[in-house]
Amino acid sequence: MRKALIVGINDYPGEDALTGCINDATAVATTLSVNGDGSPNFDVLLKTNVKTKSDLKTLLAELFSGDSDIALFYFAGHGAVNELGGYLVTPDGKKYDEGISMHDLLTFSKNSKVKDKVIILDCCHSGAMGSIGNDFPESHLKEGTSILTASKSDEPSMETPNGHGVFTELLLSALQGGAADLRGHISPGGIYAYIDQALGPWDQRPVFKTNVTRFTSLRTIQPQVSPETLRKIAEYFPNPQDDYKLDPSYEDTNSKEVTHELKEPYAKKENVIVFKDLQKLQSVGLVVPVDASYMYFAAMESKACKLTSLGYHYWRLVKDKRI
Repeated sequence: MRKALIVGINDYPGEDALTGCINDATAVATTLSVNGDGSPNFDVLLKTNVKTKSDLKTLLAELFSGDSDIALFYFAGHGAVNELGGYLVTPDGKKYDEGISMHDLLTFSKNSKVKDKVIILDCCHSGAMGSIGNDFPESHLKEGTSILTASKSDEPSMETPNGHGVFTELLLSALQGGAADLRGHISPGGIYAYIDQALGPWDQRPVFKTNVTRFTSLRTIQPQVSPETLRKIAEYFPNPQDDYKLDPSYEDTNSKEVTHELKEPYAKKENVIVFKDLQKLQSVGLVVPVDASYMYFAAMESKACKLTSLGYHYWRLVKDKRI
């Protein structure tokens, strides 16, 4: 129910030939095929050096057919733009018929019954996607559609010396965990935020357009905090505005087995377990110590810790049984 069409084209005529697009497509296909724990993710169809506009259209029609949960299209190759719009260039392209128009790609997506459609383009002028103009109702994204492009409509897409496009290198890093949320989910919005922050104002600028009403995860990795620990946040903080009171019994090194100055009450096993959970939550920004620099001092000085604004967000998710 999760399918992906990954296309990379190097074999353009003459001086238009490229070198890194097949590398990009192969790496993206490999990454998307499994989750971080090795479990199956997308059913990936990798196509390299697609020769004609007709061949690519046929592949797109197959991708967006049916009623899958999600269909993802990734393209690495040449892009072009003229006064009629933007194009994904195929090797048989010619002037004013360069390949698959952005209009046609949007039409495939618009007419699809697939619940979530994700389009990722690493080609020059790819930002023209979704900006066809007011004359075309297809330019209004259908619900469930997300588009992520390497550059704006008037920009080229650059390559790095190691054989990947600048955009796809960041995309791969994002998919491999850089864009994961605390639960290990990687969404199109998270990927865009990751890439956008990595590129400076003088670099090519990625473009993100979406019309979604539900969360879509493209890949999962090992979460920074286990779901079991996250769920305890509502147990430790029955009311999100309350502080959690600490004392030296929460610090496991405050034990007679450790040679240093001790404080009563001494470490208690049950409190140490709670404190380790709270420290994990603090390490990802959900909890902060009150009137202390570190959680250790908050415990040893019998102070407290409290939820951050992000902690309150996850507290609500737990209370709503969404984690």
